[in-house]
Amino acid sequence: MLTFVIVYYGVLIAASCAAAYFKQRQAFQLLFSLLLVSMVVGIVGGAAGLRFIAIAACLLAAAAGISYAFREFLVQIAKPSLARELRTAPLTAAFGMFIIFVYAVAAIFAPWIAPFGQAEVIDSAFAPADDKMLLGADQLGRDMFSRLIYAARNTVGLALSATILAFLMGAGAGLWAAVRGGWFDTAFGRVVDILMSIPSLIFALLILSIFGTNLTIIVVVVAIMYAPRVFRLTRAVAGNVVVMDYIEAARLRGEGDWFLIRREILPNTTAPLIAEFGLEFCFVFLLMAGLSFLGLGIQPPTADWGSMVRENATLISFGEITPLIPAAAIALLTVAVNFVVDWMLFRSSGLKER
Repeated sequence: MLTFVIVYYGVLIAASCAAAYFKQRQAFQLLFSLLLVSMVVGIVGGAAGLRFIAIAACLLAAAAGISYAFREFLVQIAKPSLARELRTAPLTAAFGMFIIFVYAVAAIFAPWIAPFGQAEVIDSAFAPADDKMLLGADQLGRDMFSRLIYAARNTVGLALSATILAFLMGAGAGLWAAVRGGWFDTAFGRVVDILMSIPSLIFALLILSIFGTNLTIIVVVVAIMYAPRVFRLTRAVAGNVVVMDYIEAARLRGEGDWFLIRREILPNTTAPLIAEFGLEFCFVFLLMAGLSFLGLGIQPPTADWGSMVRENATLISFGEITPLIPAAAIALLTVAVNFVVDWMLFRSSGLKER
């Protein structure tokens, strides 16, 4: 233990001095801050605290390395115009894109990645992890790892479908209202105000309690709940475009509304709409997981991260972290999408890094 402490502090001091000598200001600030924090943690928590700090630092370094490598990979395979944008992407955005890529692979190739079926009972209830089951068994003896992989397809796929439907309704109505204006715009705005005044979770619980928890009904209900948010943003962004001179010139040429939306307005509103799509996906994704946790989302035996947390919550009383794994999967994807959205919002805002 003493050897670990000596080596730990020695490495941090040497790395800090090297960063200062080579005038790497950001690296020096990071390393020296880590050294100061480690000194405080070492005094309070001893060697165990230092070990925790070391593991966390190694995980962050590994995440940074993977993010950098994935960004360089995307730069090499992308077109020149896109490669220039990706080269300036921060590591947080690259990390988010990598996590999204991993989730997409897990969702698409779930039947080949998962060793067992999502509803296949292979052992006793709450069986511990072994060489056959990486994460152990759930309350019915099903493989947790296999259900976790299949849930990536079910939970993310359902949330993505609802988000796409919400965007088709909300963005379409917002663009059309911005172009037409007048009573059409006013009528849509009042309907949206009414829908946005209803608490989303209560509305979802009420509708699903009446019409059941069919997957189609879930997607439609959630899409109707979040379409007004998309409408408000699209109407605001498109409203700034329709007053431009080139829109008036297109009207004078005799162009129709559909041409204005497709060729003039939509290309100039793509960036904020894509960023909003990512944010809406996060909201829909969390709502879907919450509904499943309450028993009104995806129904058993279909694997879903929200229901997996509820079904295995008993293990928390025994000090097991298994129920936290699907919760961590939800949180990780949400954070990853937000990293990418933040970068896209920064690009669309026109700000430049110094």
